[in-house]
Amino acid sequence: MKEIKRFQIRGVAGDVKRVDFEGRIVDYWLPKERATHLLIAHDGQNVFDGRTSTHRGQTWKMAQSANRVSKELGITPPAIIGVWHSSTKENPWGRGKDLVPQKYFQDGIPVHKDFAQVFQPELLQSDSYLRDIFEKYVPSIASGISASNTAMIGSSMGGLATLYALAQMPEKFSTALALSTHWPFGGDALVERTINSLPKPGTHKIWMSHGTKGLDREYAPFQHLADTLMHGRGYTQHNFISKVYEHSGHNERSWAKYLDQPIRFWLNT
Repeated sequence: MKEIKRFQIRGVAGDVKRVDFEGRIVDYWLPKERATHLLIAHDGQNVFDGRTSTHRGQTWKMAQSANRVSKELGITPPAIIGVWHSSTKENPWGRGKDLVPQKYFQDGIPVHKDFAQVFQPELLQSDSYLRDIFEKYVPSIASGISASNTAMIGSSMGGLATLYALAQMPEKFSTALALSTHWPFGGDALVERTINSLPKPGTHKIWMSHGTKGLDREYAPFQHLADTLMHGRGYTQHNFISKVYEHSGHNERSWAKYLDQPIRFWLNT
């Protein structure tokens, strides 16, 4: 782990640190007191730093929301790790390789027709990406935090990766927060495989949400199927929330506006 830089964000004490793990960039923030909870976020470019975000200036404002909710609940804020995706000009499909559920598509789930000509399932690397998170990044940054106090969050493809991670590594974290999950990438078959692969109801909590503007407008029928399958598997409002946010779109600003709610769902145990 090699430190690249430190920077501050408005309204949050201390520094965000940017480090390099053998070519993978990770941003993280730790509270002044020893953290008892950990939040792992995909698309780390968009978590803290508006200069690196997909939409310049727009971030999740994740540390601000986590601090605000923690103060309301009277607990120490969680440590937050933002893992950057690997897309570059030289590797434009890097994000998809990291976040698309590897086993599901390598097992033959058909991809959306818009991507069928260029999609190469054999190049997916989400299994190694997720292993690195839990075997390299977390132990180096925030060791000692229990799986029961650890959550993962992502949006769009990051929502798919979050649910996939819970299915593949249910012993590593307890709460999955999937916003604007990009179900259309594999349609109903992807919804069914994802939901049926999740742990049985018990020790895990799952949040799903989407808006009604932009790309999020396409998600309603797929999310309805996901909700039906979740309830059929025995998930209830105690351990599963699915919400629709009217007039909310597919961007960091929209997710930041309601981020307090999934964070509260996680922390308010």
